[in-house]
Order: sequence, then structure tokens, then C-alpha cells
Amino acid sequence: MKYQKLFEEYNLSGQILKNRFLMAPMTRSRASQPGDIPNTLMAEYYGQRSTAGIIITEATQVSLQGKGYANTPGIYSPQQIEGWKLITDAVHKKGSKIILQLWHVGRVSSFKVNGLQPIAPSALMAKDTSVYVFDGAPNGDATFVPVDEPREMSKTDIENVIKEFVQGAKNAITAGFDGIEIHGANGYLIDQFLRSNSNKRSDEYGGTPKNRIRFLIEIAKKVAQAIGKEKTGIRLSPFISFKDMSDPEILQTIMLAAAEVNKLDLAYIHLCEADWDDAPSIPIDFRIQLRKTFKNTIIATGNKTPEEAEQLLQEDLADLIGFGRKFLTNPDYPAKVKQNLRLNEISDNHTLFGGGTARGYTDYPFIQTT
Repeated sequence: MKYQKLFEEYNLSGQILKNRFLMAPMTRSRASQPGDIPNTLMAEYYGQRSTAGIIITEATQVSLQGKGYANTPGIYSPQQIEGWKLITDAVHKKGSKIILQLWHVGRVSSFKVNGLQPIAPSALMAKDTSVYVFDGAPNGDATFVPVDEPREMSKTDIENVIKEFVQGAKNAITAGFDGIEIHGANGYLIDQFLRSNSNKRSDEYGGTPKNRIRFLIEIAKKVAQAIGKEKTGIRLSPFISFKDMSDPEILQTIMLAAAEVNKLDLAYIHLCEADWDDAPSIPIDFRIQLRKTFKNTIIATGNKTPEEAEQLLQEDLADLIGFGRKFLTNPDYPAKVKQNLRLNEISDNHTLFGGGTARGYTDYPFIQTT
């Protein structure tokens, strides 16, 4: 077989996956309103894509304060938990596993989204950064608005957010998920604590890399204690600097975090890699160092071709490969790779976030059978 490793089963912390294709988390903004509640349309969407060995859901806020974009789902209310049960049931019936990504956006938010002032490690607004709302446009498109200036988090704020992540993890298990992923990437709250340009605190959560990883490690430790280390993963993005997150110390900080996550024996580290055409690639020496530092599963995600994915697996630099947009438009993506078939393309960019309907969401065609 051309892609031998991609189609192998894989043991992820005691759970057997049917292949090494992972559906990467993608924001789609289809939650029901009011209440940001997952629904039957979302269940159909995820069920269609259960051809992946494992799915990581769209980012899911742990509180109203943690919400940064309109119509994204939550995991903090009884109604949201019940909504997610529709989705976990749909995926499990088709023989795949599903993990919930826990999210707090921090300073990447606006009063127009959740009615609250954003919070962050420091009172620094992210430059040239926007979030979206829906203003009733006929095509259901999103309207982007600038983020608001955040207030600096107090110690009580920090303690409360840690509790929200822990409760979100417990709620996810109640909803039937096979595990959770702590979103520590892409310029959101945990990433804001990790980076020296967004974290100017002078207490035990700021200053040195050791202090800047404290928030992440406290969340990871308490979540793992609550639901099990084998059900807890973390997503990091060392080479992504959009949302005003350029930090010359980030690689050192990320590797220090990886060493501490290794001590906690978490299930995996998920590398979120840049996915635009001229984006910087992750150097091989970084991948080698991460493999030496972290002993469990490593996931690589970032617009990989099947050839690139297979090479990373063959060289033992990753264990699972995440595919995003290819699963978005091709719910049966693994079968298309195996048969070398033409892929569907995005039909309408306006449907990526908005609309709330099946158009551009669950209407992408499968392989035609006779």
C-alpha cells in the first residue's frame, strides 16, 4: 500500500484507532442560539467525517467569558452537554473516536460577541486582530470586528479559569467524549500566558519561561487529575505568531512546557502548524528535539499532503496526522486518498463560518457508488 503508515491502526493511550488520519479542529459556527448549543446538524457533520480514526472537535468555550466568536459551541451548560451527546453518539456508531477541544480566547474577543470585556494575562490589546459576529447578512456571512482592550487577570480570575477548564473536561466526559484537548495555541488565552510579548506579569505567572508555563501546567495537571491523564492532550503552536503573538523566546518556552507535560504523562502533544501556502515549516531539528523530550503521542497538523504525512510517520517524527480543510470538503477523505480520487474543493467561502444551514457544511458529496 502506498500510504502504509497512514492506514495502520494506532493505539492512543489504550484506545485503538482504525487509521492514523485525524480530523483537525476547525471553527464552523453552527451552534444553536440562544445558548451556543450543539445540534443535530452538527451531529450529521461529525458523523459524516467519522472515516477518520479520531476527530478533534472545533474549539469549544469553557465559559461565556471564554467565547470570542459568534455561534461557537460551549461545554458549560446542561443544554450544551446534551447537545454534544448527539455528536459523540453519531461518531461512536461509525467506529471512530472523538475528543473535545477546550478553549478560552482570552483577549481575542469583543463586547459585541459576549457582552463582556476580554481578560488576559496583561492589559495589552492584540494589534490587527478581529473576531466575527453575524449581523443578518442575506448570505449568512460573518462580519469581522476589532477585538476590545482586555483587563489584566487577577489571581481570582486565574483560579476561576482553571476551574472552568476542569469542569469543561468533566462535562466532556459526561457528554461521551473519549478525551479532551487543552487549546494552548493560536494566540488564545493559554498561548497569551506562554509568550513574553503578551505576558508582562511580574508575579509567579509571568517574567521567566518557567513562570509563563505555570498557567498551562496547572490546567493540565488538574484536568488530568479530574478525568485521567490518558484522556488529556494539549495543543501548541510554536511557529504561529498571528494575533500579535511574535515572541523571540517561544521555542525555548514551548520545549520547557513539553518537558513538564511529559512529566504529567499526558496522552499527546498536538502541534498546530502554519497552513498557508508560503508559511514557515517546522524545522526537522525541532521535531527531533520534541520527540526526545515528549515520550507519548505527537500529532502534526498543518495542510499536509498524504506524502508529507506518510514521511513524518515513517521517520517517527509524528504518530497521527491531522487534516482540516480536506476533511471539511471530503467527508470520506481517507477512502479518496486510498483510491487516489479527485478531491472536492470549498464550494463557497461564505459558508465556512456562517449560515447555520447544511450548505457548505454537510452537503459535500461522498464517493459515488453504483
